[in-house]
Amino acid sequence: MKVRMLLDGGTPKVPPKELRGVIEAAGMEVSEGSADFGVVVGGDGRFSLYGRTEDIPLLFVGVRSRTAAGSKAHLARITYDQLPRALKRIGSGDYSIDENRRLAVVLNGKTIGEVFTDVYLQRGSDSTCLRYRVKVTAGGPVIEEVAIGDGVVISTSAGSTGYYSYPDRIRGDYLEPGGFASIRKDEVGICHITPTFTERAGTDVHPLRYTVPWGAKVALSLFRKADARIYGTTDSRAGVRVGMDDEIVVRPGRRMTKIISL
Repeated sequence: MKVRMLLDGGTPKVPPKELRGVIEAAGMEVSEGSADFGVVVGGDGRFSLYGRTEDIPLLFVGVRSRTAAGSKAHLARITYDQLPRALKRIGSGDYSIDENRRLAVVLNGKTIGEVFTDVYLQRGSDSTCLRYRVKVTAGGPVIEEVAIGDGVVISTSAGSTGYYSYPDRIRGDYLEPGGFASIRKDEVGICHITPTFTERAGTDVHPLRYTVPWGAKVALSLFRKADARIYGTTDSRAGVRVGMDDEIVVRPGRRMTKIISL
């Protein structure tokens, strides 16, 4: 079988030469072109990136971190020390494929990317907060909200342990780093990022986080000028800048992310 190595281009968790040796020792060929599947070694950031850019089946391999701030690799299916055995199982056909739907991100009518985990509208360095609207159309009553805060995250089931889970890590005056939420595959999660105010039209509810059915259309827009960015559709730390005249729509995408399960 042909295997594509997918690592962090800057500071990979393992040396590429070492990973190549593990793959070849399993009787497989490393390929930079067409491949039967990809081996992604890293943390959730790498898994999210390659999960939105690759169409071949992917094996997510986590590396055990010795530091408290190291990646927790929630999306990993195996750890790096388990890779030799995992490759043997894949070579013998002893695995399954878990298909995950992606979300499409549309800016002013043009699709700017699809995401495997999450996409978020967030303030840039030149703003203290964002004032924005959220409109959700899902076949039932329309949800319309206004909020003041750092922004809002739209998440798939695969992204539920990331930014969407920050409220689960707050325990009064302390943090619980291991806390996280879950989203079903037939749902999309919406979470306001550290808001100081939210309001939902027609109710006295001040929402922080909730889920809507898969298939919902989520429209985002600013109602006051600010330095606002879309993150998650590009690997750039600068994100995609948006203004008051722009509309961001998040809706079901057309492509699938295929994850190898053992």
